[in-house]
Amino acid sequence: MSEKAELKIDGKIIELPVITGSENEKAIDISALRASSGYITLDPGFKNTGSTSSGITFLDGEKGILRYRGYSIEELAEKATFLEVSYLLIYGELPNKATLESYRKEITHHTLIHEDIKNILEGFPSNSHPMGVLSSLVSSLTAFYPESLDPNRSAAEVDLSIKRLIAKMPTMAAWAYKNEIGHPANYPDNKLDYCSNFLKMMFAVPSEEYEVDPVIANALDKLLILHADHEQNCSTATVRVVGSSHASLYASIAAGISALWGPLHGGANQAVIEMLEAIKADGGDVNKYMAKAKDKNDPFRLMGFGHRVYKNFDPRAKIIKKAADDVLEKLGINDPVLEIAKGLEEVALKDPYFVERKLYPNVDFYSGIIYRAIGIPTSMFTVMFALGRLPGWIAQWKEMRENKEPIGRPRQVYTGNNHRPFQEVDNR
Repeated sequence: MSEKAELKIDGKIIELPVITGSENEKAIDISALRASSGYITLDPGFKNTGSTSSGITFLDGEKGILRYRGYSIEELAEKATFLEVSYLLIYGELPNKATLESYRKEITHHTLIHEDIKNILEGFPSNSHPMGVLSSLVSSLTAFYPESLDPNRSAAEVDLSIKRLIAKMPTMAAWAYKNEIGHPANYPDNKLDYCSNFLKMMFAVPSEEYEVDPVIANALDKLLILHADHEQNCSTATVRVVGSSHASLYASIAAGISALWGPLHGGANQAVIEMLEAIKADGGDVNKYMAKAKDKNDPFRLMGFGHRVYKNFDPRAKIIKKAADDVLEKLGINDPVLEIAKGLEEVALKDPYFVERKLYPNVDFYSGIIYRAIGIPTSMFTVMFALGRLPGWIAQWKEMRENKEPIGRPRQVYTGNNHRPFQEVDNR
C-alpha cells in the first residue's frame, strides 16, 4: 500500500500521496490539494517546493554529495572531459569511444557563428556587460535558425539545435569579451579541443603566436565540469519554466543566462575577487579581516566560504583547489590579491571558528582565483559560469519537454485591496 500523508483542515482529513525518490528523498504530492480542499500552499522562494521529478542530478547538501546521472562529481572531474560530461547530462549515459568521437566532430562542425552576428555585436556599446551580450546573442539564434521555434520538431531536429548551441556558446562568449575590450574577434580553431579553442579565441591577438597552456586548459575543463549542473537552482528553474511554454531551446537558455546574471546566483566568484581587492586596498591585513568576519556586529562578510546548500563541505571545492594550486604554481604569478586569497584560505582551514562552523573555501572562492590568474576579467566570471552550466540547462530543458510537463503557473495569496467602486474625478 502506498504511503499517504494526512492534512486536517476545516474539520476534514485530506490524504496526500507521499513520493519517494531513488535516493530515498520524501515528498508530499500536493498537486490535487486545491481541487480537494480549496487551499494552496505558500512557500516564498520555493525553498521547500519540489517543482519536478528529475533523473539528472542528485545533491545532498548535508552529506556533501553531488552526482550527475549517478556518477560522483569526484570521479567525473578526475576521469572525464567536459564534453563527455555534457553528453552524459544531456543523453543519460557516458559515451563510448566511437560515440564520443562522433559527438566531438559534430560539435566542432558547428563552432562558427553567422557573420551577421558581428552586426549585432557592433550595436552594443563597448562597455556593455558580457552577460547581457551573451544572452542577446543566444536569443538571436532563433532568427538564424527559425525552425527552432517549432515546438513539435522531431528529436533529430532538437538534437541539432542542442549541438549547435554547445558548439557556438564558446565562440559567442569569447566574442562578447572581445567586444568589451574593443579587440577584433577570433574565429574558432577546430584543431584544438573545446577548452583550448575557447582560450585561444579569448586571448589570441593579431600578429602574435598564441600557445594554449595545457595546465590552464585542464583547470578550465574541470571548472566547467563542476559547474555543469546543480539541481533545481534559480537559473535551471527559469530554463524549465520558460521551456514549459514551448519556447525554443535558444530562448529558454537565454532566459537562464539572464537569471544567472543576478549577483545572488552567478556572481559569487566575482564577489570573492572584489572582496580581495577591497582587502588589498585597505592594506592587505588578512588577520584583521578574519577577525571582522567573526565579529557579529561587523557588517563585513567573508565571500567564498561556506555554501547555502552544502552544510558540510562543497565536494567541488576539494577538486578545484588542486587545479588552482597547479595554475598558480605553473604561472608563478606574483599578485598581491592572490596572496591575500592564499592567506585567507590558510587561516580558515585552521581557525577553530571556521572549522567548527564548516566555513571552508567553496568552489566560487577557487574559481575566482583561477580566472584571475589566467587573465579573465571579473566581468567575464559569470559568462564562464554560464559556459559550464550550459549542458545542465539543456538536459533539464530536454527532460522537461520529453516528460510533457505542463506549463509552469505558480499560485499566489492575494493581499491587495478588496473590491471597491470606481469613483470618477470631476476635472471641470
